[in-house]
Amino acid sequence: MATAILRRTLISLNPNNSIIRSLYPYATVATATAAQPQPDATSSSFTFSSDQNDDSNKDNNATGDDIYIKACKPAPSTSVTMPMSFMTGSIVGKRFYKQVTTRPADDGIGWSVMLDYRTLKTPSKRPLKCHTLSLAKAIAAEWEYQLTDGIRPFTMPLMKLACTALERVPLTRTKIIDNLMTRFNRDLVFCRAPVDNVLTRDVYELQVKKIDPLLKWVESEFGFKPVVYSSFFGGKQEDGLVNAIENVLKKTNDNELAAIDALASASHSLIISIAIFHGRLQIDEAIELIRLEEDMQVEKWGLVEGGHDLDIADLKVQISSAVVFLGLTKRF
Repeated sequence: MATAILRRTLISLNPNNSIIRSLYPYATVATATAAQPQPDATSSSFTFSSDQNDDSNKDNNATGDDIYIKACKPAPSTSVTMPMSFMTGSIVGKRFYKQVTTRPADDGIGWSVMLDYRTLKTPSKRPLKCHTLSLAKAIAAEWEYQLTDGIRPFTMPLMKLACTALERVPLTRTKIIDNLMTRFNRDLVFCRAPVDNVLTRDVYELQVKKIDPLLKWVESEFGFKPVVYSSFFGGKQEDGLVNAIENVLKKTNDNELAAIDALASASHSLIISIAIFHGRLQIDEAIELIRLEEDMQVEKWGLVEGGHDLDIADLKVQISSAVVFLGLTKRF
């Protein structure tokens, strides 16, 4: 009886009335029959109408004033553009594709990633072009890994680095280098714990053992001996060393600079980043130097679950992805 009353009430109203629009789920339940069209579950846009002239949608129990829901199907697109939120780490939506493949770029230079029949694009709507097939396949693997309930950018570090190298670095190369050089004098490897303090003496001795070999490499590689200091505000390196490091950055291509910038951001050390870039440090060696003092404190006082362990995992992802990105962008 309640259904019949609701049905008569809806029929007496204008189908375009705001009340009906706000109650359209109930209207669907009250008026739907076996012969009536059902809304398309994949459509996100719906309109209301009363199709009094459509005889194919009527049965013995239907009237000319029945209310139907029609789906407005958008035209298929041949590309997929990632929103700007992709670069921030938030979930950008559900997985909308079934197959991930790679193919040569339209201009014949580089490789594209395909989500079904759509070409993957960057947040600024440029085709994501990879210089090597290896990088394209690695990014395709990141997209293939995504679950149906949501696309998670924080599981796609190679995609993020590729977008950065393609869009951000060419426009802000000078600014990126300036920012890296501004922090150079406060580099992690130049800072020493005070040797005359009983609380920090062990840290100092460990720094001498682990970091001094890297500083000797810097001296042999660039011809200038780094200056170490114990001040929290940093020190002053020789102009010759500063200029040599800056020249290394200026000679990099966009992919290399994007990777070095990511490494420096994660490690708080441009020297460690360049040592990785030159092949002087491996991933595990770099992580050990970055976490030298903190790991010593963890060994002494214990690890905080949900804190130290997450920091370690995040650091490993950032360092490893940048190193892998460097390797995948090289043409052999």
